[in-house]
Amino acid sequence: MLSERRQRVLRALIEDYIEYALPVGSRTLTERHHLGVSPATVRNDLSALEDAGFIQQPHTSAGRVPTDAGYRSFVDELLLSGLAEEERPHRAIVDELRASASELDALMERTGAALARLTNCLSIVMAPSVFAGRIRQITLVSLSPWQAIIIVVAEDGQVVNRTVAFTEEVSADELADAQNLLNRVLVGRSARDVRRQMDASTVEALSDPLVQRIIDEVVECLGESDTARAHSLGISALLRQPEFSDAKALLPVMEVLEDDRVLMHTFDDATQEGGPVMVRIGHENPASELAGVSIVACPYGRGESEGMVAVIGPTRMDYGNAIRAVRAAQCVLHDQ
Repeated sequence: MLSERRQRVLRALIEDYIEYALPVGSRTLTERHHLGVSPATVRNDLSALEDAGFIQQPHTSAGRVPTDAGYRSFVDELLLSGLAEEERPHRAIVDELRASASELDALMERTGAALARLTNCLSIVMAPSVFAGRIRQITLVSLSPWQAIIIVVAEDGQVVNRTVAFTEEVSADELADAQNLLNRVLVGRSARDVRRQMDASTVEALSDPLVQRIIDEVVECLGESDTARAHSLGISALLRQPEFSDAKALLPVMEVLEDDRVLMHTFDDATQEGGPVMVRIGHENPASELAGVSIVACPYGRGESEGMVAVIGPTRMDYGNAIRAVRAAQCVLHDQ
């Protein structure tokens, strides 16, 4: 637990680093902030914060930069103090967006654009149906011992299919058994239910590698036709950030975010954490490729009509602004 003074020093360092993207030294902190203590005390506090893992020194004789743990402490303080609740200009954005588009797809597009503009981050607005599509029937058609077609019929009538290749031979009887099991367990469930509501016996039944492989494909099928309704904007804004000035640094992030299973797993957690907003910082993200970014996300809508709105940016993002912007977007989309 940090003392109030060291929390102020950490907050000041993070605010400077967010604004200038440069390591911060004790002299800079005492000149820019009214900390009420001597430069020597600030130096001692920085050493203590470094020893505790909240900041680090990237180069000898350089200033310090925050670690993921430092950002986490900073964000927790923001959320606890209510500083991220201040609306600033975002209230006007909410009213403007509501007045400008009545159709959900158009509203999602404009909301995503506003999020990217407000945060200088990548914005993602996912349609409710990406999460809520329920299964009516699964059919597995054997093409050969090494290949089959998976056909998924959703309750809303959409039909999607894909070909899956196996690394070992699969007989027609094995495929039929897998089809019967999957229909017994998955019919009437959404992709979210598949992960959330499995009892112990069901988990054991679905532990077979063949069944697991088919489940992965079924989940992809459910989201496949809705992928176009996951509006992503702001890549150019990310490329302007110092962390991604070399486009190659952003490539692993974009590749993993193109995987629907990663997206659904990452954002589905936001609805399970119980709070109004999820903030994942660096290595807190489930995918290692996302260790260099932070995600601020929250759900909108209710029940079967629940979607997700999020921003993704460097760990050096302006968290207070990002949280306010995401909550404003949630407010825009909530009752649509």
